[in-house]
Order: sequence, then C-alpha cells, then structure tokens
Amino acid sequence: MAKDFLEAVKSRRSIYGISKEQVGTDNELKHLIEEALLHTPSAFNSQSARIVLLLGEQHDKLWEITTETLRAVVPADQFSSTEEKMGAFKAGYGTVLFFEDQSVIQGMQQQYVTYQDRFPTWSEQSSGMHQYVIWTALRLQGYGASLQHYNPLIDEQVSAEWDLPETWKLIAQMPFGKPTAEPGDKSFQSLEGRFKVFE
Repeated sequence: MAKDFLEAVKSRRSIYGISKEQVGTDNELKHLIEEALLHTPSAFNSQSARIVLLLGEQHDKLWEITTETLRAVVPADQFSSTEEKMGAFKAGYGTVLFFEDQSVIQGMQQQYVTYQDRFPTWSEQSSGMHQYVIWTALRLQGYGASLQHYNPLIDEQVSAEWDLPETWKLIAQMPFGKPTAEPGDKSFQSLEGRFKVFE
C-alpha cells in the first residue's frame, strides 16, 4: 500500500499540455473532490476549505476573464506569450478553484485566542494539502494538471461571476485535462543536508 501511495506521489507533476477530452465521468470528478474535502486535514478540524469545480463553458469563461484581466496589466508587446499560456489552460477539460473561508478562520481565532495569529498560516497549509490531494487524485484518474495563482488580480471578477460569498478568499486555480504531452525531466537536489535521521 505504501508503495502504491509513493508511486502516486511520483506521478503527480505539473502538466501544461492538456486537452478537453474527457477522462472518466463528471460524477467521478465530483466524488473525487467531495472525498478530498471530507478527508483532508485542517487545524482544529476547522474545515475552512471551499472548492469550486468549473467544467465546460464555465471553465472557458474563467480563462477568458483571466486573459482580459492580464491584458490590462501586461505590456502589449509582451502579451502574446501570456495569451498563449491562457489558451493552453483554456484548452483543458476543467478547472478547480481553491478558496479558504475567512469567516471560519476568524471564528476559530475568536474561539482559540491563544492561537489566533496562527490560524491564517494553518489555513494556507490546509489549502496546500487540499491542492495536493486533488492534484494527485486527478493524475490517478488520468488527467494532467498544474497549479496557478492569478489571484488577487481575478478575485473580484471570479466572486461576482459565480456569485460566491465575500468571505471566500481565492487561493489557487488548477486547470486540468487529458495530457497531450508528458512533463519534462525533473531535477532533484541531493538529500544530503535536506534529511537527517537520529537513532
């Protein structure tokens, strides 16, 4: 079992070449995210993670919004590479949006005053775990994905477009789709100096 888990860990990579070809069913995708939300840990079991799954036209709309937002801030003579990157994300099957509900975090800060300065950090750590669990699960499903951070530039438009609560803070975006290209070789730093064992 541990070997299978580690193989799944190794197979999770940033994959940018993705297509709209479906792998499995949308119900399987929804179940995958539901399981991640239920079983990924959070500090004090706060369960502050919020996730939005965008498929079809809704997925396309996100990357159109992001493209136009970036068009306003990226110099025109440098925009072609940005537009190409946005097109590559839009070419995918869907996008997972990761949020953290600030009202939950503030409630925990009020309830546990001794740790109040730690809850925002713990919230970010929990979000990272949700991202990793879903990223790895998507890979096992046969999808390729990458993690993007166009927040806070797109926060207001995303919140308005999908009528999301004001307390939901956008953390990351994960476009995914059937891989059209394998990731390149990955280099590794030596474990010496990175890992210590005391027996």
